[in-house]
Amino acid sequence: MYTSRRHWLPRLVASAAVCGGALGLVGSGAVASASSKANAASSKAKVVKIAFDMPCSTCASRFEDQDKPDFIKAVHAIDPSAHVIADNAQGSDATQISQVEDALANGANVIVISPLDTATGVAIVSKAARYHVPVIAYDGMLTGAKIAFYVSFDNTGVGKTQGQYLVQHLAKGSTVVMINGDQTSAPGVEFKQGALSALNPAFTSGELKLGYSADTPQFTPATAQTEMEQALTKLNNNVQAVLSPNDGIAGGVIAALTAQHLQGKVLVTGQDATAAGLQDILEGTQSMTVFKPIKEEAGTAAKVAVALAEGNTKIISKVAKTKVGNGFMRVPSVLLRPIVVTKANVPIVVKDGGATWSSICTGLPTGLCPAH
Repeated sequence: MYTSRRHWLPRLVASAAVCGGALGLVGSGAVASASSKANAASSKAKVVKIAFDMPCSTCASRFEDQDKPDFIKAVHAIDPSAHVIADNAQGSDATQISQVEDALANGANVIVISPLDTATGVAIVSKAARYHVPVIAYDGMLTGAKIAFYVSFDNTGVGKTQGQYLVQHLAKGSTVVMINGDQTSAPGVEFKQGALSALNPAFTSGELKLGYSADTPQFTPATAQTEMEQALTKLNNNVQAVLSPNDGIAGGVIAALTAQHLQGKVLVTGQDATAAGLQDILEGTQSMTVFKPIKEEAGTAAKVAVALAEGNTKIISKVAKTKVGNGFMRVPSVLLRPIVVTKANVPIVVKDGGATWSSICTGLPTGLCPAH
């Protein structure tokens, strides 16, 4: 934390009893020296450090491909001299805690974090509190601890949107498989809760059948593929849809379906509008994805982080649109609205900067990519 400082310049008192000219020269030098030191100290005080720590690359490639560069760019647009300490825990609780400890030791003024799980998040907040450093929960709520701010998309709403898509596009009596995300992470829990809020009424009424459900630690695609293979074996391939929380898990699901020649015949949901996910949508092996404009999320986090690093706590009340409970407090929050993407509106992702036609179309058969 930085506090304002007052720099007092020495007062020069002229005296007729002393050589006025020489004293004036000495005093002038003292003033210049003090002013120079004051300016240097002021310049140094303006340099802020912000830690940006993401949980893994396998759970969502967007953390490295989009969130990190978008956040750094947004911070530097506000304060070009700011230093961003950007790290990725790559799925390790111990690594994420160690990265934050290092950032704090190196003078981080704010921690912006998407925690791997509840216990890790609580431990990080505790460590930051010792340094009087505020914590911003990014993309997933940090539960059970006192934090300054939360910015994300409506994760429960994302899951509900995916579930509603299946309800709206499946014939009566269809069998649904749920390959859920990590249930030790707040986003994974929220995605599943949202999906079930839409699907449970259909399961209860018999309109749809829940054939199989499994949770995927750290949203790992390879694990999702294994889970889907087990579901297909149990159900003798009688599956009409798969509720997948993101594009990474959808990729594992599609690999399992492809091995049984079921790709394109089974509805598969997704999230993040990754290049791979959009390719699958254009090929017809994935039905939809939920696009979250990351620049908006990263920009909001950057605005609050820079202000907090400079000691401006009023920024929170100016930016926050609502409050969300985290089991410890009502956290000032911004929940952004996601967008459903199907084959019909893939260009919206490119227009918003979420992907490029080059990244989407590379490797696709001629004619699958729309003219651009």
